[in-house]
Amino acid sequence: MTIDMVQAAGDPQVGNLATPVNSSFLAKEYINYLPAYRKGMSSYGRGLEIGIAHGYWLYGPFAVLGPFRGTELSDIVGVLAAVGLVFILTICLSIYSGAGVGVHKPTATITTPEPPENLSTKEGWSDFASAFLIGGCGGAFFAYLLCQTPHLIPLQSIAGGVWSS
Repeated sequence: MTIDMVQAAGDPQVGNLATPVNSSFLAKEYINYLPAYRKGMSSYGRGLEIGIAHGYWLYGPFAVLGPFRGTELSDIVGVLAAVGLVFILTICLSIYSGAGVGVHKPTATITTPEPPENLSTKEGWSDFASAFLIGGCGGAFFAYLLCQTPHLIPLQSIAGGVWSS
């Protein structure tokens, strides 16, 4: 007795395969809840949420692992590098929107059966890219501000005096 773990979902020449990972309930729910595929969101809202997450997480590696690590300038260099990378990524999004987006409707797959329609136009991608820039810069500055205010978090009361000196 053989069990086929991977099966074609529709036309096998398209390459849309149903595997135990991408066709499971957990994977479908997780991916469809991400801002790129969440129902009812505008392209501006998608770009803002994705930009905030990217800007927030890009700040740390640049500040901690960058060439200015361990100096007084590491925090400022970290936020400037994160904003610079968000700007470069926004340029890439703009280039992608000018390269023929809207020619084809987004493809439905096993994991995302209803892809968002508002990212299939140049206007949608333009809104997404501008919101990504605003959100990315805001996320990087928010991470910078959090790192500049560690004295506002009362670690002694949270940890119960474990880290007392």
